[in-house]
Parts: sequence; C-alpha cells; structure tokens
Amino acid sequence: MNSKSRGAFVAIALSSGLLVSGCSSFDGAPSRILGYAFNGSLSGTYGSFEDNGRIVPAIPASVLMDRNVRREVLWTGKEKPGTIVVDPENHYLFLVEEGGIARRYAIGVGKEGFAFSGTTTVKRKADWPGWTPTDNMIRRDPDRYGQFAGGVPGGLNNPLGARALYLYRGGRDTHFRIHGTNEPHTVGRSMSSGCIRMMNQDVIDLEDRVPIGTRVIVRRGAYEDGAATV
Repeated sequence: MNSKSRGAFVAIALSSGLLVSGCSSFDGAPSRILGYAFNGSLSGTYGSFEDNGRIVPAIPASVLMDRNVRREVLWTGKEKPGTIVVDPENHYLFLVEEGGIARRYAIGVGKEGFAFSGTTTVKRKADWPGWTPTDNMIRRDPDRYGQFAGGVPGGLNNPLGARALYLYRGGRDTHFRIHGTNEPHTVGRSMSSGCIRMMNQDVIDLEDRVPIGTRVIVRRGAYEDGAATV
C-alpha cells in the first residue's frame, strides 16, 4: 500500500554543541518483532499494513488512549504553516497547517529530548533507517551499547522504527532525530534513554507531509497553543 495513505509515529535523537548523544530505546538487546492483534474504530489509522516489503504491526488498543491518537487541533502559536513544533514536556509534536490548525501527534521522550531546545532544520529523511550508537554512548555504557558498535540495520527490530528525520543546525548534524519506534508503549511517556519517538504509523504520516528544509522548533509550553480539538 502507498505509505502516503498511512500514519506513523516519531521520536528524536540529540546532540548539542560539545555534547553528542544518540537516539535509542534499546533495553540491552533488540526488541522482538511485535505482532499485535487490533480490533477497533482506529484500525484504518493504526492497523497493520505493508511498507517497503515490511509488515508494520498494528498499534495495540492499550496504547491508543485519547491523548495518544493523532488529530487536528486549533493552533494559536506564532509559528508559520509547515513548521514542526515539539513540546517534550507535554509529549506532543505539532505540524502547523494553514487556517489556524495543527496536526498533533503524541511522542515519547528520553532524557536527551528534555535536554534539547531551539530551532533546527530537516536536512535528510530516511525510510527504515539503520542505527549505530555514538562513541560517547559506547564509552558511557559499553556493556549496553558495545554489542551494537557495528550498527543495526533498518527493520522492525531497529529502535529508529519506520522513518527518521535528521535535524541540522548551522549546517551541522545535531544527532537529534524525529523517528519511529519498535516500542509503541513508550509513546506518551518519559523514558530513561532515547530522545523523541513516535508510533510508526504516525511518523510515516508526518514524514510524508514535510519536505527537506522543514523548520523544527523545540519549546516548552507548545501544548497550550494546540490543546483544543477541532
């Protein structure tokens, strides 16, 4: 099926200036391929589907509480249409649209995501990206990350999920990513590791809507600008 008719989720990996980090939700070893059975009114949005030869699992009903389901909301912020606004504290990402509307997605956040703020630009996008821990991550926790030093290929077991948006600032890679996840239960929560992640269905939807060059602003309090459902 055409991925443009599907939705997906997001997450992000970080670096700033002197500190370089990386995005991961690994808990020591790659997560098993998730095989969810889903029955419900949201099956068309968050059900299972084929994408680039891979079967993306449906999101379990237990994750799809009201606040985690993507929706259009009224937008009162000053950002221009086409801008992505991330509010890590309230676990939301907004894509600002025309007419005072924004598309709101739930996100999961790690400690790196809370450490980042400011403006970046999407300079690269990838379908089913590979993931390699940074040298800093390996030095900090060799037992956890050393086994992945050679990298993890893209796929259902990869912590970056179905899509990744690579964020740059001043022409340099920040190592801050908006990406999917193979652990959808972490969406809407703050975890000990990782940055900002989305459900795969939502990150695919977002990636389809934003071009290279999209401005991404990370700021606290954005939720108040987009809390009212249309």
